[in-house]
This record gives sequence, C-alpha cells and structure tokens, in this order.
Amino acid sequence: MQRTPDIFSAELNPVVSLLQPAETSTSPVGVSSAYARFVKRPLDILIVLLASPIVLTLVGFVALLIAIQGGKPFYSQLRVGRSGRSFRLWKLRTMVVDADQRLANYLESDPAAKAEWELTQKLKQDPRITPVGRFLRKSSLDELPQLLNVLRGDMSIVGPRPMMLDQTLLYPGADYYHLRPGVTGLWQISDRNDSTFAARASFDAEYAAHLSFKGDVSIIAKTVGVVLRCTGY
Repeated sequence: MQRTPDIFSAELNPVVSLLQPAETSTSPVGVSSAYARFVKRPLDILIVLLASPIVLTLVGFVALLIAIQGGKPFYSQLRVGRSGRSFRLWKLRTMVVDADQRLANYLESDPAAKAEWELTQKLKQDPRITPVGRFLRKSSLDELPQLLNVLRGDMSIVGPRPMMLDQTLLYPGADYYHLRPGVTGLWQISDRNDSTFAARASFDAEYAAHLSFKGDVSIIAKTVGVVLRCTGY
C-alpha cells in the first residue's frame, strides 16, 4: 500500500506525459462558453463553502467509525486532471489494508472477475471492500473528501469521472482533458457501474459540448436521486 501523506499538505501537480498536443489544441464548444470560463469555478467554491459545515460534521463522524475499525480513515491516490496534470484525490477509506494483494489473488483465482476488471476497472463482488466501506460506496459518502479537491482547484463539482493514471491507456477520448474531473457528472448519474471506457468517453464528449449552468444544476439534482437509491459499488 502506498503511504498516505498529510491531507492538508500542499503538493505540486506534475504533468502526466500522456497527451499529444493535438489532443488539447481545440476546446469543445461548451468548455469555451462564458459559464465555463468565468462562472463555473467561483460557483464550485461557493457550493463547497456553503456545504462545509454539514460535510465536515458527516466526514468527521464517518472517519471516526473507520478509525475504530482500524487503519487510517482517509485514502489518497493520484488521478489525471485537466490538461493531463496529475493530482492527489482524497476519499474516505473503504478498503482493507492489504487491498492490492487481495485484488491480485482474487483476479488470479477467478477468470470472470479478471475479465470484468480488465473491461471496467471495477468489481461487483470486490473482496477488498470493508463492511462500512460497502455502505459508503453505495451511498457515495466515501467521495465527500473530494470537496477539498474542488476547493484546491483540482476538481469541479460536476465533470468527468476522475481517471487513475493507468486508465488513460483504456480511455479512447480527448474531451476529458479539457475539463476538471467532477465529484459527480453525466457518467456518475447514468451508467456509473456498467459503462465501458468507450461509453465514458462518449459521456465526457457530450458534457464538454453542452456544458452549461442549466446542465450542471440538472446533474446535481439527479445526483441526489442516485445517492438516495444507493446504486454504487
């Protein structure tokens, strides 16, 4: 397991050399809109600040539950951000301490699970998830610490699903790199557990082309329904 640094430490975001210049030369129509350029970022900050009293209380309570079970309550991992820059994404820990080894053993012993993992990088029956972690994932509460990433400018409230560094080889699109990854987004409210990377690229292209205030409000509203239905894993 990688060492988890201090959640409040400042870090420089190195450039992930995964993009060709042609991939980022022309911005989609929605990304060039006045809303995307001048309103979206200040609105993100306002939402985080308004939600912070409730979010901090909830995160503190859940973090205490995780700590009681053993281990650190927070988990971080490098993800790919706008323009291919990597950043450290924060989540509440939902996995066992030896998660990497358990995953390797499970995929080695189950060909069907290995095929599922290679296609979507997700498992419906994931042996790494703790009992508390399973609830956090179903309710999406494990993603609340990402509001810190929004405040820092790594992410937006609405945007593409954040990609892990090694997933860029599976992702066929280019629109992702014009946007800040989102805490929620079109993929998250549509086929959040069932879509391939090709489908994710299609969602990202649609969002980038039609990015607007009305669209973001609609996605946030639909996210509430997704959270209440507890469809995550």
